[in-house]
Order: sequence, then structure tokens, then C-alpha cells
Amino acid sequence: MSDNSRKMNVVFASAEAAPFVKTGGLGDVAGSLPAALQKAGANVIVMVPLYGTISDEYKSKMEHVTEFYVSLGWRNEYCGLERLIHNGVTYLFVDNKRYFDRDYPYGFFDDGERFAFFSKAITESLQYLPDGFKPDILHCNDWHTALAPVFLREFYQGMPLYENVSTIFSIHNIAFQGQFSAKVLEDICGLAHIPAAAYQLTCGHDAINFMQGALNYSDAITTVSPTYAGEIQTPAYGEHLDGVLRRRREALQGIVNGIDTDHFNPETDPAIAQNFSVDDRSGKAVCKAKLQEELGLTVRDDQPLMTMVTRLTRQKGMDLVTYALDRILSNGVQVAVLGTGDYEYENALRYFASKYPGQMSARIQFDPALSQRMYAGSDMFLMPSLFEPCGLSQMIAMRYGTLPVVRETGGLKDTVIPYNYETGEGTGFSFANFNGEEMGDAVFRGARLFWDNHDAWNNVVTQAMNQDFSWTRSASKYMDLYRWMHPEVPMWVPEVEEKPEEKAEEPKAEEAAVEQPKAEEVKAPEAEAPAAKPAAAKKAAPRKTAAKKPAAKPAAKAAEPAKEEAPASKKPATKAAKPAAKKAAAVSTATEAAEPAAAKPAVKKAVAKTAAKAAAETPAKPAAAKATAAKPAATKAAAAKTTATKATAAKTTAAKATASKAAKETKTATKATAAKATAAKTTATKSATATKTADAKATTVKATAAKSAAEEAAPVAKPATKAEVKAEESKAPTSSVKTATAATRASAKLEAKPTATPAAEKKPTAKTVSAARKTQKRR
Repeated sequence: MSDNSRKMNVVFASAEAAPFVKTGGLGDVAGSLPAALQKAGANVIVMVPLYGTISDEYKSKMEHVTEFYVSLGWRNEYCGLERLIHNGVTYLFVDNKRYFDRDYPYGFFDDGERFAFFSKAITESLQYLPDGFKPDILHCNDWHTALAPVFLREFYQGMPLYENVSTIFSIHNIAFQGQFSAKVLEDICGLAHIPAAAYQLTCGHDAINFMQGALNYSDAITTVSPTYAGEIQTPAYGEHLDGVLRRRREALQGIVNGIDTDHFNPETDPAIAQNFSVDDRSGKAVCKAKLQEELGLTVRDDQPLMTMVTRLTRQKGMDLVTYALDRILSNGVQVAVLGTGDYEYENALRYFASKYPGQMSARIQFDPALSQRMYAGSDMFLMPSLFEPCGLSQMIAMRYGTLPVVRETGGLKDTVIPYNYETGEGTGFSFANFNGEEMGDAVFRGARLFWDNHDAWNNVVTQAMNQDFSWTRSASKYMDLYRWMHPEVPMWVPEVEEKPEEKAEEPKAEEAAVEQPKAEEVKAPEAEAPAAKPAAAKKAAPRKTAAKKPAAKPAAKAAEPAKEEAPASKKPATKAAKPAAKKAAAVSTATEAAEPAAAKPAVKKAVAKTAAKAAAETPAKPAAAKATAAKPAATKAAAAKTTATKATAAKTTAAKATASKAAKETKTATKATAAKATAAKTTATKSATATKTADAKATTVKATAAKSAAEEAAPVAKPATKAEVKAEESKAPTSSVKTATAATRASAKLEAKPTATPAAEKKPTAKTVSAARKTQKRR
């Protein structure tokens, strides 16, 4: 087990961070990545300027940590640190009214001085961090923080606290490098007297480049996608820094950004017309109809709707859009664009909107809520960028089931898989060259799939929505980079306190709870099973032989409902039942030879025919015993007359058991059946001996009709001699069903009176042979 007391300490520096301040993708990264890093096992502090535009809602919650002065050339500038914990992440805001109390983060004449101060304040503040925080990693982002690695190595090298700090610089957009006059090098940065620093920062005759300095001084360099990392090493995309990047290519790698999957979630997003999911996309059709209505487009579900949410600049491919819009709109594809930018592109979009009313919509504005609805309600999302370091819009679009149409560059190539017509794989459509005709072809590849093969279209949508664009994956790769730079820091493993043990114990407790009722069910039927058959109870109650236990197991399945009738059937027992054991053994030996396969269909048919009459019949059914003397299935059928539903369920369970277990249960049931049948015969024989007349059958019937159903069983069961038992063993299952049905109808007529008084069953069952003789003499 690794030592979890030591975690990787990271200072993450950025000029913007959502939700405090955001102008582009950098704000999204700084607002989401630190939280993911924290979950991955790092201690993170995010440092951001305290802009005047930050909401008072957040400012009121900030806590003043410390204040100190920062030397900037010949100046000493005040620097305060304000702490705010948001979503579990610690944010430190660098306070200086003169530099940051303005209405917008960038675009001022002194931006070089402002962000040189911010970079110097970051390095200086590492020795003032709260709670004794000692950083292992200083992670800087874009040119606004690019001088921090330079200052750290030139001014703080040799100090114990800074010796262990490794620096990482992330390029989010190499087009913005922070180029300023060479005078800034001495007047503000104070680096002109250091030849190595002056050389590595200078980018021309009279200019310095902040980003160039970071690329030369940082221990590691990252970009926001692997493809972009390769592109910026070429003159076409390197913006004159490709030479430096090629020289430091071993320290360069690309890590794709993620998105906030909780915020961009179609299942919970409150900004869209109706929520939907990858399994149920009916809400997306509603979102499309509402969006068409809102934008003034013709509400049609048979036309693909393509949208753009972007800055209207050449870098975003607006030259290609204006070139191909006529072709796209005139061939049945609706288009909607949201964004602001260069006037020439704004005016071009207004022109097409007026030329194709109902087919084209141009919203020249900034509207985050409308952008959410456009992601959710459109079918395709267009991103024909000249270059794109990573791009977030295509990932958000796929999250909402909108297929992107992109140019294969930077992060667009890394995140969008082109649709393959042969295999069906893909998450969107792409084209390679920065060409208007190729872009139009890619759009119509998607449109044709929408029109011609909607099943394939839906499959691509499903694949796009199932992509993982969470920050968890990106944070894991950053953590790998941090550990490569600091291998002495152990890998953090989340602590799980005895949770696996609890989960392992729970099934055991459940199994014990399940086994306990089973044990009770096996014991209970031994005493309560006679309630289903009072005639058989005469034999079963007094028996103390080994045959009693096997008979109890099959009875446990079908005798549960007999609990209410048990008290009435526990008393009947006589010594005359002892001889029945010997006869039961003989009969059971014969009945064991019966085929179990023939017994199962007989039970199903007998239960189906007798279940309807079960409510009107008393627990004693001796006529059924006659039919089941040779067939073990008939005994269960007779028990089903009292408990039709549960007996049927038990028989179904037994049928699904293994072959060996079923065979044992069949033999056990056969023995129990034979014993009960023999008991009935024994009672009949003794009653016949007592009467000693040819009219014994009729006389016994009359006597038992007035008293109980137990004695009625005697004359009815009498004809079941050994010869008849052997004859019935050879009959088909259907003949036993017919016999059982006929006996049931005959006994139902005789039992009309006794069924109304179940309490009367106790008296006659307790009578002996001598009592029967006295009754005969009186009559």
C-alpha cells in the first residue's frame, strides 16, 4: 500500500477561470481541470487575477490571506492574496487595483506590464501560500503566465523552497504569444542584464516574446491535443515558434481537453426545451421543432438543421462558410449561425438570411442560453476551422446528439471519428483541406445519410453520445506527467474503509436469512401436513419409524397452506395404524417401479381439473387415494385440492430441479403415497370386518355421512384391493385422472353435510373397532 499522507502539490496559474471570469476556452479549462486533478489525488491551488468584473457574490466570500510587495523593474507593487474555496478547490486571487480593476481582462496598452506583474506575483507568492503549502508543480497556461518559469529560474534559483518546483507550460492557442517592445525586458522585467534570458526572450530586432521565454525555460510543454502538438512544429502552424518547439520536441506532448459533463448534460439541462438521453431521444425532436420556431425557420423534421456557434473570424473557417452557403441552402439544408466577429462576415450572414427566409437564420450576438438550445436542437454542427488547438464545441455537440462536420485539424481530428459507410463506425463527418467545395461535400455526406438511411444516422448519433469527454481522462494524463517529473511522490490511492468487507458479508447474512425459513418449512409439515388429509393422518401421526422423515420432505412443498387446519387434524391417531407400515412397505416397493415421467403430466392434468372444486371440498379426499395408489403423482394432486395454487408452484419448482434430486423426491413421495393409501385400506378392512355383512359398504356410508369424512373414506376405499392396484399401475396417466375425477364427484355428494362442520371430524376419527361394532348393533 502506498503512503496516502503525501500528495502531489500543484499551483495552477491562469489569467481566467470559470465561473469567475471567462472569455474563451482557457476559462473552461481552468474552471474544470483543477477539480478533476483534485479527484485524481493532487492538492491544487488555482491562481487568478482579481479582476473588477468578478461578481460581488464571489468577492464577498473571499478571505484575505496575506499581502506583500513585488519588485517589477524599478517598481515595488502591492500584491494581496484573497482565498475562496469553490467546489472543493482553493482559488487564490492576486489583488492589485492598478492592474486588474478594469472592465475587461485584456486589450489595454499596458498588457505587457500587467501580466509581467501577474507572473512575478505568482513566483513570489509560492513562499506565502496558506497552510504551509509547498508546491511540487507550477503549471502555467498561455502567454499571460509565460514569464513565471523565467522569473523562477533567474531570480529564485537556489532558494530551498524553489529548488524542488518543476514547471509546466500549456499552449492553448499559439497564435497569441504576448509580443511586446524590447523596452519591457529591462524597464519591467529587469532581465536585460542577464544575457541568457535576453537571448531566449528576444524574437526580433526590437521585440520580446513572453511565450518563447516559457518554451525555453519550462521543464515540460503541453498542448491541448496530440495532433496540434505535431502541427505547431511545422512552419504552417508554428507561428514562428516551430523551431523552438522542434528543438524541445522531447518535452512536448498533447493532452486533449475535456468538458464539464454535468453542465452539458441533455438529461438534466434546464436551458433546453425538453430533456432527453441516449436511450430515449424523443425530446431531441421537440428541441429541434422549438428551435426552428424560435429562429424563424420552417418547422420541418424531414430537413436537417445545421448550426454554428463561433467567433466570426477567418480562423474559424468563415471564408469557407460564405463560399458554400448558397449551395447548402439551395439544396434543402437549414442553417443557423450564432456569434460575433469581423464585420465582413456578419454582413455576409445577414445577406444569406434575407435571401433564404425560413431556411437561414443569423443571430449576430452573444447568447449562452441560445447556444445550449442550438446544441440540443440541431442535427449537424459545422466547424470548418483553419486551425483548432482543441475545440470544445464539437464535444458539446456530440454530447447532445448533434453530429459535427469538421475539418481534420488539431483537436477536431482527435475527437471526431469520420463516418465509415462500410463499417458504420464514426461520430461525425470531416474533410481534410481548407477548401469550400470539400466542406460542402462533407455537409451533404451527412445530409444524404439523414435522408436516405435514418437507421444508420441514429446509430452514428448513439455512438457520438456515448463518447467519453469528461475531464477524468485528461486529469489522469496530467497526473502521469506530474509523476514523471516527481517520481518520489507516491501514487495516491483512494482509501476505502472496510467497504469491500461489508459487501462480502452482506450476501452471507442474506443466505442465512434464506436458509432459516427453509428449515422451518421442513419441520412444520411433519406436524401440519395431516390437515390436508385427515384419513392419512391416522397413520402418519403415531408412526415413529424411519419412514416418517422421507415422507415429510415432499409434503413440505405442498402443505404450507394447511397451517390453519392443523389443530383439527393433530389428534386423530390410533394404534391400528401400526400394521399399515408393513403393508405400506410392500405397496411402496411396487409403486417405485412406476415411471416418474408419466407421473408429471398426470399431476398437471389432475390439478387443472380439480383446482376449481378445491374450495367446496373438505380436507379429507379418500377417493383420490384410490386413484393414487399406483401413481405417486395423484397424491400431490389430492393435496392440490386443498392448496391448488401453492401445490402447483411447488410442483413447477420440483420439475426444474436436477435429475437426481427429482428422482429422490419422486421415490419419497411414492412411499408417502403408498403409506397413506394403505392406511385408507386398513381402515376400510377393519370397518368391513366389524360389519361382517354384504351391506357393510352402504351401512358404513350412511354412518359416516352423519358423522365425519374420515369414516366415509372406508367404504369408498374398500374396492381398492391389491389386484386393482396392480391393474391401475399399468394404466396410462389419463386413466388415473378420470378415476380421480369420478371419485371426486361421488365423494362430493356424500360430503355435503360434513363439510359445513369441520369440528365434527374429531369425534369419529377417535373411534375404535369396538365402537364401530356397537354402532352397528344399535342400527
